[in-house]
Amino acid sequence: MSTRSAFMVQLHLDRIDQIEVTLAALDARIDRVMEPFSLDRELLMTVPGISKNVANVIIAEAGVDMNIFDTAGHLASWAGVCPSQNESAGRIKSTQTRPGDHYLKAALGIAALAVSRSKTTYLAVKYRRIRSHAGALRAVVALQSTLLVIVWNMLHDGVAYDELGVDHFDKTNPERARKRLQRRMVALGFEPNLTPLSARTSPLFS
Repeated sequence: MSTRSAFMVQLHLDRIDQIEVTLAALDARIDRVMEPFSLDRELLMTVPGISKNVANVIIAEAGVDMNIFDTAGHLASWAGVCPSQNESAGRIKSTQTRPGDHYLKAALGIAALAVSRSKTTYLAVKYRRIRSHAGALRAVVALQSTLLVIVWNMLHDGVAYDELGVDHFDKTNPERARKRLQRRMVALGFEPNLTPLSARTSPLFS
């Protein structure tokens, strides 16, 4: 390596070191400012997709006193994660979100994308269900709104996050789940004869 190249490399390395020092100072400053809200932040971080940084943004932008928002829907609307549905003759002409807090929307978008990559949470299943019929963009917006509803309820009532599980929708609507399984069996070439366990007379199922 030439002397000039070595000099330029060292300049870049020194710049990286300076940036890392700056980032560390900013992180330390944020932690000091967020100290009074540390318990609220830890609570929010139990929600899938909400990292420490995302929780910081939620608290910084929306606060922790949810009494200023009448309902969870008001919070979602204020944040701009409720799709505006302009309909004409039953057809939705626009699904653009309303104006809102750009920093909060960006943080919720990061959380929603993190959730979308999960395989073992209720929120991930909700995302995939919406994406299957409405597309990925609408699914992300819906998940952003759902996350804020969860945040509002947790901070308003002081309760922990309740993971409903990947089978939540099947439990709440077993008939729909049964029809989906039957369609899947037909597509695979099988006879869709799904007999409930309670209806079987075999001693194995008594």
